[in-house]
Amino acid sequence: MDYLTITLIAIAVLTTGISKGGFSGAFGVIAVPLIALTMSPVQAAAIMLPILCIMDLFTIQKFWKKWDGRIIRIAIPAAIVGITIGGLSASWLSIAWLKILIGVIAIGFALNAFTKHIRREQLTPLSPLAARFWCALGGFTSFVAHAGGPPMNVFLLRTGVDKTTFVATAALIFTAINYVKLIPYGLLGQLNLDVIWLSLAFTPVAFIGVQLGAWLHYRVSGDLFFRVIYTLLAITGVKLLWDGVALF
Repeated sequence: MDYLTITLIAIAVLTTGISKGGFSGAFGVIAVPLIALTMSPVQAAAIMLPILCIMDLFTIQKFWKKWDGRIIRIAIPAAIVGITIGGLSASWLSIAWLKILIGVIAIGFALNAFTKHIRREQLTPLSPLAARFWCALGGFTSFVAHAGGPPMNVFLLRTGVDKTTFVATAALIFTAINYVKLIPYGLLGQLNLDVIWLSLAFTPVAFIGVQLGAWLHYRVSGDLFFRVIYTLLAITGVKLLWDGVALF
């Protein structure tokens, strides 16, 4: 492996760690495209998955028991259903159209909040059925396109929890999602010992990233935190939209 690839992986891991540790992984979508500059997207995704699993444990430790159990009980089972559907339908899905769809949803949700100057406290919680739909969509898109953040944030941003509960809850949800994803990824042959050892080599970078993210988290006001989340959601949407169009 050349130095450029190692550098790109390190940057992707550090950026994702900061995002996970401080901002519920809202900017982690850049990791796979960044690494894919020197390898196939499938290989890049396989490398990132074990690293994400490690980061999740660091993030949970940092925000231990600060999550909302009620949200967890809604989100995780629905997300697992979404992962299962993604695994069963992986062979015939159009990744391009999926990225475009999720990109448009993310951009629309963020712009609606910004243009109408809607405060998060004014957003009404989703109905139980709608909440489970977005969580299932988050699990589904996380499996097929590593883009579970936007749909999941559509749900989480309407729960009304404070910023620390938001990050802790998102961390526990995505820990479950990423560890469940190991099963279908392994069955599809995308994980092997070489990939796992390579991922483990970047554990120190992942740890530093999460610590930096948590440090930033406690130094950003709640209002600014959610403005950052909305902004990153919009940027993520643009990135997904761009990637989807580029596949045609």
